[in-house]
Amino acid sequence: MADPKFHMIDGGPRPVAPFSHAVEADGWVILTGQMPTDPEAPDVPLPEGIEAQTRAVMRNLEIVLKGVGLDLSHVVQCRCFLTEFERDYAAFNETYQSYFPADRRPARTTVGVTALAVGALVEVDCVARRP
Repeated sequence: MADPKFHMIDGGPRPVAPFSHAVEADGWVILTGQMPTDPEAPDVPLPEGIEAQTRAVMRNLEIVLKGVGLDLSHVVQCRCFLTEFERDYAAFNETYQSYFPADRRPARTTVGVTALAVGALVEVDCVARRP
């Protein structure tokens, strides 16, 4: 097994805790959960509503993936965290599914949680595989 590579992406989302944007080992790329923050203006308020926050999270995942030479087509698994599970689950799914073709959706787990960093409604992390 090769030593893992720890990636911090230039222009990527500002970390809200001590972590790397992604860690890579043997072709597997594990992305840290992304928040709905704006990488270009990390101190502005979060977008309102689950749909807008989901789009922001997915955009941040795309930024990190691009930074390691990948895109959403390389994602094989996602974990999704919602603070208002019952209220937001359907709207989250509607927005989330627009990022993946119906025949290439990653494996996924979605969990309701009591709180997320920066007061977010949603966080998504993922695992990607290099071709």
